[in-house]
Amino acid sequence: MDNSQSIKQRTSSAGNSPAARRRRKFVIAATDLFSNNGFHETTVKEIAEKAGASPGLIYNYVRDKEELLSLAIIAVLESYKTEVPKAVIKYDDPVKRFAAALAAYIKVVADKPKATLLAYRYTAILPSPMRDQIKEMEIETNQIISDCITTCIDAGYFREANVEFVSYRAVLLAHGWALKSWRLGKLHNVEEYIEGNLDLFLTALFTEKGRRHYSKLCNEAPLGG
Repeated sequence: MDNSQSIKQRTSSAGNSPAARRRRKFVIAATDLFSNNGFHETTVKEIAEKAGASPGLIYNYVRDKEELLSLAIIAVLESYKTEVPKAVIKYDDPVKRFAAALAAYIKVVADKPKATLLAYRYTAILPSPMRDQIKEMEIETNQIISDCITTCIDAGYFREANVEFVSYRAVLLAHGWALKSWRLGKLHNVEEYIEGNLDLFLTALFTEKGRRHYSKLCNEAPLGG
């Protein structure tokens, strides 16, 4: 069994078993230390101590420090996979579904800014199987946003566009909250950041039909909630 298969088994069986809870403690501790001190500077001993365990115990749950880093990044992707569909499923209207998807994505980033930054800083140093798994999961979670955009185009609310390009623009703006939180956090709260990004995207993408539809929706309730 290769590294990517073993990691998939562990993350897919996360749950509330004692082993899963212990592993989450190690991942949380590793995320904090990697973010504050750097991946290369952090030792497994320090991670174990922060998690309240002996250094030897950690190897019963993960193979090495690289796997902890991979699991920290995967935890964010799993949150997208859970929270974005949960937000989208509440709505039938295509524009509301897109707004809910983008809002949920940004909220996950805001909830896990350190792990989001780790993905940018350290994904490249992971072994190839781990990198490939992260890439696959990213494509899978981004597809939810792509599907929302496609539905809006099909309904005539959004103009024709390269859907994957637009999806990644949305994702990059969502990640912006973590990447530039030192400044953005002083200018906006998360809800205002969501509202601003929605306004930016919808203004750029709406057809005339979309603008009329949006005006009607705004009279009913704010988007992105």
